[in-house]
Amino acid sequence: MNPAAPAESGLTEEEAARRLLQDGANELPSSEQRTLLRLLAEVVTEPMFLLLVACGVIYLLLGDRGEALMLLGFVFVIMGITFSQQRRAENALAALRDLSSPTALVVRHGAVHAVAAHALVRGDIVLISEGNRVPADMWLIESSNLTMDESMLTGESATVPKFAGAAGVAPMLSGADPRSHVFSGTLVTQGNARGQVVATGVHSALGRIGASLATISTDPTPIQQETRRVVKRVALVGLALAAALALLYWYLRGDWLHGVLAGLTFAMAILPEELPVILTIFLGLGAWRLARENVLARRIPAIELLGATTLLCVDKTGTLTLNRMAVRTIWTEAAAYDVTTAGSAPFEEALHSVLEFAVLASHRRAFDPMEAAIGGAGQRLLSNTEHLHGDWTLLSDYPLSKEMLAMSRVWQSPDRRAKMIATKGAPESIIDLCHLDIGRSAAIAQQVERMAGEGLRVLGVARAVFDASILPSNQHDFDFEFLGLVALEDPVRPDVPAAIAECRTAGIRVVMITGDHPATAISIARQAGLASGGAAMTGAALAAMSDADLAARLADTTVFCRVQPAQKLRLVQAFRARGDVVAMSGDGVNDAPALKAADIGVAMGARGTDVARESAALVLLNDDFASLVTAVRHGRRVFANLRKAIVFVVAAHVPIVGLSVLIVLLAVVLAIPLLRSLFVFAIPSAKLVASGLGGTLLSLLWFEAAKQYANRQGSPARRD
Repeated sequence: MNPAAPAESGLTEEEAARRLLQDGANELPSSEQRTLLRLLAEVVTEPMFLLLVACGVIYLLLGDRGEALMLLGFVFVIMGITFSQQRRAENALAALRDLSSPTALVVRHGAVHAVAAHALVRGDIVLISEGNRVPADMWLIESSNLTMDESMLTGESATVPKFAGAAGVAPMLSGADPRSHVFSGTLVTQGNARGQVVATGVHSALGRIGASLATISTDPTPIQQETRRVVKRVALVGLALAAALALLYWYLRGDWLHGVLAGLTFAMAILPEELPVILTIFLGLGAWRLARENVLARRIPAIELLGATTLLCVDKTGTLTLNRMAVRTIWTEAAAYDVTTAGSAPFEEALHSVLEFAVLASHRRAFDPMEAAIGGAGQRLLSNTEHLHGDWTLLSDYPLSKEMLAMSRVWQSPDRRAKMIATKGAPESIIDLCHLDIGRSAAIAQQVERMAGEGLRVLGVARAVFDASILPSNQHDFDFEFLGLVALEDPVRPDVPAAIAECRTAGIRVVMITGDHPATAISIARQAGLASGGAAMTGAALAAMSDADLAARLADTTVFCRVQPAQKLRLVQAFRARGDVVAMSGDGVNDAPALKAADIGVAMGARGTDVARESAALVLLNDDFASLVTAVRHGRRVFANLRKAIVFVVAAHVPIVGLSVLIVLLAVVLAIPLLRSLFVFAIPSAKLVASGLGGTLLSLLWFEAAKQYANRQGSPARRD
């Protein structure tokens, strides 16, 4: 249901309260309500903890209170460590959620109020401006030079121009212009607008994706599955053998009490009560080490799974790249300057005017990432020249429009000479404003196509001089001169190529999945050092494929572009179906379904959305791809240490079981009194020997870890 167009005075407080009660708060439901009680229940119901409790109960039945209290004490210690770790992770996420909760300027009852975003309702009139997060899905009533960053929904790093809707067109209908809608959670990078709220909470575009997470189940990790199988099998086998032994003793000796004790003793020999301690300590230490590397573990078992990762599916924007635009190339018909190849070469005089007027066509205190990049390039390349005009006065500007994707700014110099007009925008619009002939237009268009083929965002730059005192109403009335092109990119993070090379050396494949353009995705993949065994696959091609065709293409495709959220989920599931252990990184709501479906979901902490963070097992607090590679390295170390420890525990239990069986059988068959007494003490003695060996093993593991760390640091181990 679409709200009726509100009056200029906005809704009344009474009507707003009624709609809030009807539609609910403007907020997303948590993908997992991990309350205090739920966290505690998750810890208590783990099979390995139940195993430890069972061992303690058996010791009580055997009359060994010391051993029983020690084991039950371990239960509470392990529960405390695990619960504390997971609770800290939830508190950290709650703090991030509070930081990202926006407020909104709302017109109600004829006055502008600052209202918490969760209190917005359909029909509210909201004011947004540069730097604001859009608090709900809105239809634009008025806009001025408005551009939006919608990367959290689309994965596309380029900003999107938005315009006021046409009069008489109802919002959110199929005939409505999508450029007149702004969506909840997206960022205003330039301009300001007034809009009518048309959808809130789970009914918004952001909310619909978040709500789809409820249909995706989270699978337990391999170690959780394996420990559950081990506990189940050991319990069944142990109980069956213990019962058989007790019955055999009672049948042969007629002593049911000693038969029960013999059965319990044998069960105690089989049950590996050391495993819960080992798992908790190793995984807890792994989570602590990851926290020191700015990686927050929301689900502790995921640390072990990191060690088995074979495939990293990564987003482009903000993961492989800096999520910050930078000037790459400045071009005129006579010269060109490429930042990546220029080195220490001087910035040619022939290019100064292009950058000079690109800076003048931008806001001085820019929030838009492209304008900020242009301003930074101007300060760097034009410093100590006469081409920076901090003393010029802005007289007027001409914003972007649907008909003309270019903006002009009118400047007056201190000497009060003719007004200078600086213009930048889409190259085809700048060509149109400059009224160029067909030959020049074709040459410029060809250059634009080459730059776009490298994944660059290209802007045309022009200037004009105006002598009259009254400015025209239309940009076309100026006599523009074409100056050149400025090409921008979202550069690759400096440490990404080395990190990807490290993954390749470790046998981990890296695949890019992005919503961005194919040319941009391929360019970034090439710069990042991703192996390109085949052509990039687009979302349209993916949609046309059957599951069998897709499975055949996965092995030789490294770049997936123009991919929708549902297609990201399909790709993750397809990779898992072919046997890969998949770690998926992302930050936007469009990434959340794939994050939850992956073996390990990795969300960005600083700029990630609430839905993405709550769907993930790990959160990168510094949004750095290199931290993800570090996490995998730590996961492999934990995995290797766990395997060594578990092998030792199993090996230690073999002689314990053999000793128990031998003593009990001799006591039953030969009826030797000494042996009948000895079997009661055999298991504690064997356990004591195993504990001593276990302590020796742990000491050796710690020594080996310290030695390896010292070798990596290039200095001998030393005391703190």
